[in-house]
Amino acid sequence: MTISSDRRFGGITAVLIAAILWGTTGTAATFAPQVSSVAIGSVAMGVGGLLQALIALRSLLRFRHALGQQWRLLIVGALAVAVYPLAFYASMRMAGVTVGTLVSIGSAPLLSALIEYCLEGQRLSLRWMAGASLGIVGMLLLCLAKNTGHGATSEMLPGILTGLIAGLTYALYSWAARQLMQRGVPSKTAMGATFGVGGILLMPVLFATGAPLLASWNNAAVGAYMALVPMFIGYLCFGFGLARIPASMATTLTLLEPVVAAVLAVFIVGERLTPQGWLGIALVGICLILITAPAKRNSTLSESRETV
Repeated sequence: MTISSDRRFGGITAVLIAAILWGTTGTAATFAPQVSSVAIGSVAMGVGGLLQALIALRSLLRFRHALGQQWRLLIVGALAVAVYPLAFYASMRMAGVTVGTLVSIGSAPLLSALIEYCLEGQRLSLRWMAGASLGIVGMLLLCLAKNTGHGATSEMLPGILTGLIAGLTYALYSWAARQLMQRGVPSKTAMGATFGVGGILLMPVLFATGAPLLASWNNAAVGAYMALVPMFIGYLCFGFGLARIPASMATTLTLLEPVVAAVLAVFIVGERLTPQGWLGIALVGICLILITAPAKRNSTLSESRETV
């Protein structure tokens, strides 16, 4: 299966737009400190997921038999969707916006590659590994450069561990959605089904914890923004990209998210970033260039998975 340059470029662009939108979530959540991380996660992914299912309803009905045949993948993806936001926002509350985002998103490319290697036998190119390594080093520099006083020492380790859970579930639902697409389920249908079922699973959590979202217009506005912009629009872009590039490349491209989160945390939240942190941002930028630059040979799926 070949991927045209236009399709590849469109997929990369869509994922980068999604990463930029996702990078705003940590800063947005700071504007509703009275709302728990569990409530923020459930309203963002829960409502956003149901909206995705709603716009894909006709397609879901049309391809219901194909989805039924792949019900195991659907359940795996939906469970990962339900767990991811709870772990992600909890990690940010415990370890801080930048560190929580870095661990959650930064671990996803390596975990995604591991999933593809174990379940599909895929091996990644030297260029991808070099780019991903630079990205990880850049994120570590960003993490070490933060000096925010956000999150006590006793909360930092649990925050990091929770972030790793978020990274694993992020990689898992990306892989599951990609597998559905490769097995004949259209992108819109695969994302609508995966996130719709995940959103349903999050509804009891939202009903149990979401009362503070209605306590003020400010809290309600934050909840609406999280559900509509980064989650609904962001995941529409992500699904568009997943249909055009491998899951491992897509999750690596989202290393842009913690960079956006760090910059917003500096200029809006007031967190401090040292020169070491800016160096980390530069390394992530180099990482993105390495993994997205087209190979000299024809653009195929194998260009991002040349065996080593």
